[in-house]
Amino acid sequence: MESKEMCTKANIGYDCLLFDLDDTLYPLSSGIAAECRKNILEYMLEKLGIEESNLLELCTVLYKHYGTTMAGLKAIGYNFDYDDFHSFVHGRLPYETLKPDPVINQLLLSLPVRKVIFTNSDQAHAAKVLKKLDLEDCFDTVICFETLNPPSSSSREDNSTNIFDIISYLSKPDPNVDLPKTPILCKPSIEAMEHALRIANIDPQRTYSEHSVGKRDWIAYCFGWYY
Repeated sequence: MESKEMCTKANIGYDCLLFDLDDTLYPLSSGIAAECRKNILEYMLEKLGIEESNLLELCTVLYKHYGTTMAGLKAIGYNFDYDDFHSFVHGRLPYETLKPDPVINQLLLSLPVRKVIFTNSDQAHAAKVLKKLDLEDCFDTVICFETLNPPSSSSREDNSTNIFDIISYLSKPDPNVDLPKTPILCKPSIEAMEHALRIANIDPQRTYSEHSVGKRDWIAYCFGWYY
């Protein structure tokens, strides 16, 4: 393939680069991550009726054990619509703080390999971020929440019962009780990553990920283009 030949000539050794989206293609200083966390806490309070005193600890614990707070909420028994969650959490983000970076744009376009985004966020959020950064034409594929997860029901059920008390469980684990599993596929689960690689037709042996060296400057760090 032409791309592989170009890759070999460039002495890169890979034919695909796999990127995260948030806090990778734009800096943490944009404030997007902080606002997103704030919106998640508000969703838990306003939509799910979780006690305010428990919000921060529960949010942190679920993120740690399930990869995302959303996945954790589903795991322990909360019922909500995926689209409703994403609309609430991402719909009010200050996207105006994101600015195009011509250097990143040209760097990405110059790479003679496939470039794929794998994000836990929803499609609408990913599209807005890429548009604000002027990076829409820099990636071959975007794997997002909807890529891995079927639509959820919009039914509204009572969230006050049958909720697994994960805080109490972790404070005094019961060897006879397992943490409930989440129906949501998301990073960093191995199943989600394998599914994403299959969908994008990615060979993991010839793919390089920013997780190998860190976030925003991983390409520059690996190939010495900025240093």
